[in-house]
Amino acid sequence: MSNREIYVPGPASGAEVRKDGEEWTLVLVRELRHSPEKVWRALTDPAHLREWAPFDADGSLGAVGRTVKLTTVGASTPMVSETTVARADVPKLLVYNWGDHEMRWELAPLGGGTRLTLWTSIDRRFISMGAAGWHICLDVLDHLLGETPLGRIVGADALKFGGWQRLNAEYAKQFGVETPNWPSRAAQES
Repeated sequence: MSNREIYVPGPASGAEVRKDGEEWTLVLVRELRHSPEKVWRALTDPAHLREWAPFDADGSLGAVGRTVKLTTVGASTPMVSETTVARADVPKLLVYNWGDHEMRWELAPLGGGTRLTLWTSIDRRFISMGAAGWHICLDVLDHLLGETPLGRIVGADALKFGGWQRLNAEYAKQFGVETPNWPSRAAQES
């Protein structure tokens, strides 16, 4: 039996929503048992990103001013966006945009591991979906760094994954938002 076959995400936790008028920010905090340097590589190196992130990068995100193309994985129409790394304080802080959404990753030493915090701007209609998706991505990242890889679970694969449906509903309840009617049940089962 593979690691993926036995993987079940834990309950919705470690996420909050911050609102500033019409601007919504999803904040996810995860405690990882891996060093900040190891986590940093997974956040910046294209080969590592291909194993867990919802996008591919055509270059390293590890240096300020570097321009990188990010391509959404698993979408019916891949979104390709060009980003310039705004901050790269190794191994503490990484800031860039993914499309119209700022991605801010903070890494803080915690015992022998890392407290990883992600701030990302997000359309309020998709806040629970985003939280569920990032929850699974961060689980996959943790397994990858622990050398028990699950394989990337993003896009249509995530929508069909039973744990994602549960997390989407749990985060919607936690944030006090409606569970999006998208994607339809028929689309999920196709």
